[in-house]
Amino acid sequence: MSHALKQVFNKDKTFRPKRKFEPGTQRFELHKKAQASLNAGLDLKVAVQLPPGEEQNDWVAVHVVDFFNRINLIYGTISDYCTEQSCPVMSGGPKYEYRWQDEHKYRKPTALSAPQYMNLLMDWIEVQINNEDIFPTNVGTPFPKNFLPVVKKILSRLFRVFVHVYIHHFDRITQMGSEAHVNTCYKHFYYFVKEFNLIDTKELEPLVSPWVGSGY
Repeated sequence: MSHALKQVFNKDKTFRPKRKFEPGTQRFELHKKAQASLNAGLDLKVAVQLPPGEEQNDWVAVHVVDFFNRINLIYGTISDYCTEQSCPVMSGGPKYEYRWQDEHKYRKPTALSAPQYMNLLMDWIEVQINNEDIFPTNVGTPFPKNFLPVVKKILSRLFRVFVHVYIHHFDRITQMGSEAHVNTCYKHFYYFVKEFNLIDTKELEPLVSPWVGSGY
């Protein structure tokens, strides 16, 4: 990791507070298991696979929270450069524009600036992952029927953060010397959503590009 990137990460400049797993819980143990696989340098395609004897929904829930924390951190490092002026539309180049829709203020898909979109997105994800009715934390509490649909929406929207960062702020990522970190995070995310079929292939098209990295 470059010195510049270490400085940024040491400041823990997240766009939002990190969601943490409580020590002693099943999720905490699963999180440790997932991190151990990554730290051991396992092939990411292998690292994302469901460990024997574990419940898939638990494994998915742990990764959703982890990806939220890490993508949150990546966006935090470039957020000073993602402004109303530089990014008046939340997009991924000229071909892809992402509009915001929710159940409250924006009931119809609405064009917003990238920073507005990011704020609403991170707020919305925080509400979902802190909602015990969707992401239960107690062992034995069943996941609701809408768990996977909510997860798919969270991950599809988090993918858009990657798209925007890669296409509009890659120069900043390069200046920080953090391409390897961001590429690894994206590759991990990509293999995970493909392993469990959590994002439609068509949604992933904006980053099927040789400059993002071969084999993605």
